[in-house]
Amino acid sequence: MANRPNSPYKTTQKAPKASQPKAPFAQRAAKPSSAQAGARKPIAAGGKAPTPKPASPKPSASVFRAKQTSAQPARKETVGALITRRASERLRNGHLWVYASDIESLETGSGEPPALLPVADNRGLLLGTALYSPASQITLRMVSRKALDEAAWLKLLSDRLRTAIGRRKHLLDEETDACRLVFSEADDLPGLVVDKYAGIVVVQLLSKGLDTAGTRQTCAAVLAEMLGQEPLTVWERPDPRIRELEGLSAPSTAPLFSTTPDTPLSQTLFRLNGLSFHFDVNSGQKTGAFLDQRQNYAAAAAWAKSRAAQRVLDVCTYQGGFALHLAQVCSQVTGIDTSRTSLQVAERNEEANRQQLISEVDWVEADAFELLRGWSDEVVKHRSEAGGKAEREAQPWDLIVLDPPAFAKSQRAVEGALRGYKELNLRALRMLKPGGLLITCSCSHHVSWTDLEGAVGAAALDAERRVTLLERRGAAEDHPILLNLPETEYLKCLICQVD
Repeated sequence: MANRPNSPYKTTQKAPKASQPKAPFAQRAAKPSSAQAGARKPIAAGGKAPTPKPASPKPSASVFRAKQTSAQPARKETVGALITRRASERLRNGHLWVYASDIESLETGSGEPPALLPVADNRGLLLGTALYSPASQITLRMVSRKALDEAAWLKLLSDRLRTAIGRRKHLLDEETDACRLVFSEADDLPGLVVDKYAGIVVVQLLSKGLDTAGTRQTCAAVLAEMLGQEPLTVWERPDPRIRELEGLSAPSTAPLFSTTPDTPLSQTLFRLNGLSFHFDVNSGQKTGAFLDQRQNYAAAAAWAKSRAAQRVLDVCTYQGGFALHLAQVCSQVTGIDTSRTSLQVAERNEEANRQQLISEVDWVEADAFELLRGWSDEVVKHRSEAGGKAEREAQPWDLIVLDPPAFAKSQRAVEGALRGYKELNLRALRMLKPGGLLITCSCSHHVSWTDLEGAVGAAALDAERRVTLLERRGAAEDHPILLNLPETEYLKCLICQVD
C-alpha cells in the first residue's frame, strides 16, 4: 500500500479557543515561529520525549489527539470520530461495527457527509478508517486499521473484490453456475453483497459510505475483468428497506456493465446442483434467490433418499428450492407458500426440470401457520378416535421442511420469534410418521443455535414426540462465517429424526 499523508481528509481553517474542546484528530501543524521551534512533540503512551528540533512538530503516528495550548498557532479542524472504550475493545477484538450510541464525538466538516471517516478511541489512538452512514444505527463500518483516503480505499476495494471472487471460482461448474461472490463483512467489504446467476451479476450497496460513483465504477471494472470472458451483465439492485434506512440514492435503471450493452440481460436460467431455476433481476426477494441454502437443498435430498422418504412437505417453499430437489427422489411432494408470485416461478422451475424429477409437485398457496394448524388438528383428532397403532399410521408425512422467513429482525423480536418457531415446529411434529425427518431452519442471526434447538425441544415435549438431532448445518460455502463477527452466522438448519 502506498504511503499516504498524515491525514487525507478535507479541512476547514479554525482558530483555537482556550475553552474549546480538543479537536478529535491531530493535523500537521503550521510551521512554528523561532520562539516555538523548541516545543515538544506529543509523547505516545510509554514513549520517550523526542530531542527538540527546529522543525515543524508532527504528532506520533500512534496518537490521534495532539495537545493544544494557547501558545500554538492556528490549527486546522479535521473530520473523524471518537468512540467509547466499549466500542474500541469490540473493534480490537475483530468486530467491524460501531453503533451510533457508541460515538463520543463526531466531526464531519462542512458540506456533504464524507464516505470515509478516521476512527479513534477515547484517548485519541487511531483505530482505522470506516465507511460512514449518518442515518444508520450502524454508523461506522471499519474497512481498514490504517488511515485511508478515497484513492487508497478504492484500491483496497478492488483488491478485496478480486480476492473474494477468486475464492469462489472453484464453486462454479456445469452443475452450479450461481453463487454469492461477495458476502459483506465476511469478505472484509462491509455493506457490499454481490451475487452471480449464470450471466447476470447483482450488486447490492447496503451502506451510505458505499453510495459513490467510485464504488460503482470499481465494482463494475473488477467484475468485467474477472467474469467478462463470457456474456455478462452487472446490475445494481437495492434492498428497499435498507435503502430507506441508509438514505441511499436511487440506482440507475441501466446496468453497471454489460458485454452486450445494446441488449443487456435481465432474465436467465441458472443452475444449482444440476437443477435449473429462473431468475429475473426485476423481481424476487433479496438479490433474487436463496443461494445460502444450496448445500442444504442437496443434503435434504440425500437424507430423503437414504430414508426412502416418499411423502414430503416443503413449508415456505418460495420458488421451490427444497421441493424440487426432493422431487428428484420422492414420489409425492407438496410445496406451500403465501406468495402466489413465488409459486408461479416455482411452477416454471418445475417445468424447466421436468426430465429430472420423478414426481410432480403440488403447489399450495396458503399461510403456513393456518394450514399446518388445520392439518395437524385433523391428525390429532384422527389419533384420538383411532387409538393405539392407528394413531401412528394416521401421520401422513415422511419428511417435512420448515424454511420460514426471518422471524427476528432485531434482538427485541427474539421472544416473539421463538414462539413462532415453536408453533410451526409443533404442528410439523404432529404430522410426521414415526422415524420421519424434520428439517427446520432459521435465517435470523439474533436467534442462536441454543434458541432454535430450545424451541424445537419445547415443541417436541408438547407434541409428545422424541426428537433426535442428526445434523447441524449452516449457510453454503460461499457465505463464510467470520468468527469475530457473529452476525455473519445467521442461517441455521437442523436435521432431526422424529419418533
